[in-house]
Amino acid sequence: MGYRIAVVGATGNVGREVLSILAEREFPADEVVALASRRSQGTEVSFGDKTLKVKALESHDFAKSDIAIMSAGGSLSTEWGPKIGRTGCIVIDNSSAFRYDPDVPLIVPEVNADDVVGFSKKNIIANPNCSTAQLVVALKPLHDKATIKRVVISTYQSVSGAGKEAMEELFNQTRAVFVADPVEANKFTKRIAFNCIPHIDVFMDSGETKEEWKITAETKKMLDPKIKVTATAVRVPVFVSHSEAVNIEFENEISADEAREILRQAPGCLVVDKREDGGYVTPYEAAGEDATYISRIREDSTIDNGLNLWVVSDNLRKGAALNTVQIAELLINRGLLQNQRAA
Repeated sequence: MGYRIAVVGATGNVGREVLSILAEREFPADEVVALASRRSQGTEVSFGDKTLKVKALESHDFAKSDIAIMSAGGSLSTEWGPKIGRTGCIVIDNSSAFRYDPDVPLIVPEVNADDVVGFSKKNIIANPNCSTAQLVVALKPLHDKATIKRVVISTYQSVSGAGKEAMEELFNQTRAVFVADPVEANKFTKRIAFNCIPHIDVFMDSGETKEEWKITAETKKMLDPKIKVTATAVRVPVFVSHSEAVNIEFENEISADEAREILRQAPGCLVVDKREDGGYVTPYEAAGEDATYISRIREDSTIDNGLNLWVVSDNLRKGAALNTVQIAELLINRGLLQNQRAA
């Protein structure tokens, strides 16, 4: 039995990636509809070896769709998510609009798949922040083994996390530097070409940025509210893939060798950890891949039961599009979509 899928925000970076991944993974869909705002109506987008014409979100009957994968920003999700959910269509939302709602499950299938049953309260499932998704994939199997007390994260986040305009700004600024043209900063607060900006999202009263707060709040919601989490989020001049330096303190003893073996067998993880030149993964190599790559696994001698990791993943895939498709697959594999149709 095939399913009917609506992809909202189909013309954006993540929406296009969702369509690509649905085709790659041969998702069992009888119908895939590409939706966006009226100004994008008629635009063509790729879906495998097919081309779809984008339709207007406002005119789509969601009662005729089983799942709506939304990648169109928080304000649109806030307006449309509950409306779509009330039609019986299950919303899988990529924005931050519902992540902190106690009645909406926040899901990474490798981490907390059992929580997905909570979708029935509002017919909405939230996808985590891209930097959190790859982090919890790496933390979950280690937490199960030795119980994490505290995590300190420094992120190195690509510009694609800020959208197409951000990618264009990095390209244009880089070109301007080489031809000695003026470097203009419009999307970012400072020049991003050949630079790093320790500022993602807005500043909060605590001194954290909203991005740093998201990493903390979402890790606690999905993994364990008792874990202490602190983060510094930095934008770097990389087009695709986020990297993270992660320092972990455990309650129980765990060696680097044990951690390496656990992560090698953990779902969604790929360990590339050789103590030699090039024996690690960089964001360039992770781009276009599904795995969360883990390198530089080593013990931290400054604390008891401490480890350091280097974690890299394609933020447009595992951090967004891939995770939403995996959530949709989870609904099907657990028979939850058939139950929803029956209801």
